[in-house]
Amino acid sequence: MSVESYERAEKLNNQGLQSHIKTPTAATRPALPLLISYQYFHLAAKVKRTLSWVNFIACQLFGLAVAFWFRLYLKPSHFNPLVRHTVATLLGVTFLVFCFGWYATHILAIVVAIYVIILKADINHVHRYSMVTAMGYLTVCQVSRVFIFNYGVLSTDFSGPLMMVTQRITTLVFQLHDGMCKKSEQLTSEQKLLAIRERPSLIEYLSYNLNFLSILVGPCSNYRDYIDFIEGRHISRRLKQHSGSCNGHNGYDKTPDPSPLNAVCRKLLVCCGCMLTFLIVTRSLPIKYNVEPDFVNNAHFLTRLTYAFFSIQAARPKFYFAWTLADAVNNAAGYGFLGIDENGKPSWDLVSNLNIVGIETATSFKTFIDNWNIRTGVWLKTVCYDRAPKHRLALTFILSALWHGVYPGYYFTFLTAIPITMAARAIRKRVRHHFLNSKGLKLGYDIVTWAATQLAICYTVMPFLLLSIDQTLIYYRSMYFHVHILSILAVITLHGKHKPKDASSVSTKSPPPVSSSSPDLCQPVPCNNNHKNA
Repeated sequence: MSVESYERAEKLNNQGLQSHIKTPTAATRPALPLLISYQYFHLAAKVKRTLSWVNFIACQLFGLAVAFWFRLYLKPSHFNPLVRHTVATLLGVTFLVFCFGWYATHILAIVVAIYVIILKADINHVHRYSMVTAMGYLTVCQVSRVFIFNYGVLSTDFSGPLMMVTQRITTLVFQLHDGMCKKSEQLTSEQKLLAIRERPSLIEYLSYNLNFLSILVGPCSNYRDYIDFIEGRHISRRLKQHSGSCNGHNGYDKTPDPSPLNAVCRKLLVCCGCMLTFLIVTRSLPIKYNVEPDFVNNAHFLTRLTYAFFSIQAARPKFYFAWTLADAVNNAAGYGFLGIDENGKPSWDLVSNLNIVGIETATSFKTFIDNWNIRTGVWLKTVCYDRAPKHRLALTFILSALWHGVYPGYYFTFLTAIPITMAARAIRKRVRHHFLNSKGLKLGYDIVTWAATQLAICYTVMPFLLLSIDQTLIYYRSMYFHVHILSILAVITLHGKHKPKDASSVSTKSPPPVSSSSPDLCQPVPCNNNHKNA
């Protein structure tokens, strides 16, 4: 069935000709084959989406069992790193082939191509060549995905692992460039710790990019952390760092490695709750209903706003489930140890991709972003935000949109996020200090900013789920572009206002924020717990 005939069938279906199937007339008989083909196409796509999710969950659950075996049997004290690297790589490639068949060659091809660049290219430019190659190949695959599926996004397709491999490849090459081309004084303290001083061997490189722990859904971690994990230094190094920060009196350097079992069980319980929520709630609040003509034309603005809010809230558990399960798989293998928290308990949140409490209670746009897709935020910060000479915010959002794909809705989302972020910064800087002198005022401010943040997030991410230009414009017109307008007015109004430097404002002034999504230094507190108030 050609693209043109599919579009025609979709147009006919949207015009309501489906209702004529029961009582066909001479005028509607030519449309019936198209309608039947259209329905068959969507039924096949639905079956394929279901099978993709079944394959994904089966691989992740099998990976969870193998992760326990990897930690308990394939210990670094019993097997050398070569064996652990090889097993992790072979399992990862097996998962790819099982889930995606011959499409797995796309991922293997870009991994091999970048390693050739690392070996052969000038080390001073290896990060540029690798970034352009990896992002260019990803974009080509994303473009073909749009034309092949025509907005029929599969729940899991090969572009997902390709996106994660792109993150790991580019993280590695930028840290390699830092370690081999830059002087120590040119690097930040974080970059010094993560810099790679020599080219990785082939098996180390393949294991880092293709290991079974993160091949399907991530998360992206730092190369040195992963190598420490494979070689058995991951936990001990962080315990020693914490011991050193406490003047060596806590005895953590003498205790056995902590077990991740409690963390894994807790995260699996979260997965179960997210899955139940998805099956019970999410399916009853479809995103597409926000742009249904009858709903848009007949429902009151507040009704549309309320439904948009709850439909976006209901769409999150799917992401919560996938990311939390991936986190549990890493922890089960003994990877992801962050340090000792403020209560003296081990924290296993080094590679966590989200903080659900931080997301649901966020009182600022930045706080939400810092707790959502955390490791992607770290990647964007590592390869773009910290290195861009100017226009860092805009370039970071554009890179994020390009990495996600070429659907127009992605660009609507990330371009809309720019004025909203600027407005949120301006409000925090110019307004917030007026509400800090009283607990009551501060509570009221937090409630208002929580509601504003959640509604702004809903407004911003709706195009990300709708994907197409026409549906995005339908939604934004139904919302009267109110968040765009309010954000721009806030930026213009507050841009020139001078914040009074009184005692209260001085006392609340804080140093430049460190992203809560940067758990690269061993800290006594899990760094993905965001303690910043809006």
